[in-house]
Amino acid sequence: MPDANSLYGPLDPAPDAGWVDAPPRMGFFTDTSVCIGCKACEVACKEWNGVPDSGFDLLGMSYDNTGALTANSWRHVAFIEQPRPAGHRTPPFAGDPTGPAISPASAAAGAGTAPDTGTNPGLPPGRPEAAARMAAGPEFLGMPGAQPPGRDSGAESRTDFRWLMMSDVCKHCTHAACLDVCPTGSLFRTEFGTVVVQEDICNGCGYCISACPYGVIDQRKGDGRAWKCTLCYDRIGAGMTPACAQACPTESIQYGPLDELRERAATRVAALHERGVPEARLYGHDPTDGVGGDGAFFLLLDEPEVYGLPPDPVVTTRDLPKMWKRAGFAAVAMAAAAVAAFVGGSS
Repeated sequence: MPDANSLYGPLDPAPDAGWVDAPPRMGFFTDTSVCIGCKACEVACKEWNGVPDSGFDLLGMSYDNTGALTANSWRHVAFIEQPRPAGHRTPPFAGDPTGPAISPASAAAGAGTAPDTGTNPGLPPGRPEAAARMAAGPEFLGMPGAQPPGRDSGAESRTDFRWLMMSDVCKHCTHAACLDVCPTGSLFRTEFGTVVVQEDICNGCGYCISACPYGVIDQRKGDGRAWKCTLCYDRIGAGMTPACAQACPTESIQYGPLDELRERAATRVAALHERGVPEARLYGHDPTDGVGGDGAFFLLLDEPEVYGLPPDPVVTTRDLPKMWKRAGFAAVAMAAAAVAAFVGGSS
């Protein structure tokens, strides 16, 4: 008997898919607060799964040259550069000048009425001592420091700047719209609650791509079939850790039973709050959200939109029962109208 929450709401997906005596649901917890952006997860994923290269493009997006999750990038380490840490931003308009738009001296120089000082547009030259240093040639400034930037120069010289790094991956949703719309059964729910694509059955229709609320699934050029993270189904079936989690040097990517990961994540968020990081929050952990909770969830240090994640994802097949019911009512009404017209016309 189908579960009342088969399309929406809290659910254990493996038994709902027909697995008997299924093992505990397994998943990922990605703690972005300890991610160092090394991309070991990207490399390990490609090596283990035989994923082809992504084109070796230089995107000009910090150190992020993968860009997004694609058919050839099942793990994507995002680099988000922020000039100021969250919670310490300058209030709006606080740094704006409050004096006159231009000084009388600058206005006179711009109008060409100031005495000619040999520069254009007539601004005063630099200090003599600065000109003397420039005329003397290059100046040796010393060897580079052995400490990280700002460590040996004191806190007063540091700038408010940070990188937010996150290893993104397929969320393995509780309610996976990609699985619901697949016409060939290429996508299936494993006994571990994960969602896997069987590439030998995929016909390349692309329905799953438009159905995914996270934009995870992609078609491979020259192939046409859909590809995404399998949560290393072959490895976890043999009792091994997924390749990306195995390779992560800081344990930013943690693998295990989903219930245990959620408890661990809640403890981690509480610890960060106590340490003065109030912006720490979990994403995708709530079984009552629009996708029934994710099998791969995250600890973030800013709003989801900053990381390119939807703030309130909803499974795209949630309203299918209502849609079919309304379509049925419309069909019955049309049939009744046709019968009435036929009977009325014949009489």
